[in-house]
Amino acid sequence: MTETKPIVSIENVVASASVDQAIDLADVTKRFPDTEWHPDQFPGLVFRLTSPKTATLIFRSGKMVCTGGKSEAMSIKAVRTVVQKLRKGKIKIKKMQ
Repeated sequence: MTETKPIVSIENVVASASVDQAIDLADVTKRFPDTEWHPDQFPGLVFRLTSPKTATLIFRSGKMVCTGGKSEAMSIKAVRTVVQKLRKGKIKIKKMQ
């Protein structure tokens, strides 16, 4: 009897990142009205991108969790894009860890 091998494909990469500072989520929400933040339900703000199609959770501590990437490279690109957008929106971000 021959053994069948499972077919494995990467569907969703979860990546974590951190900036070396606190982030004012209320300010992010004001500057980016498409974000979702309901602090009474969940402490993280959801920042969605269409390209690459991902969702990044941003916490007041500066920690981030990016979901939905199809590869490590896509997840890195998504986090960098979010940080770039925050900086362009006048949210001061010093450096990435």
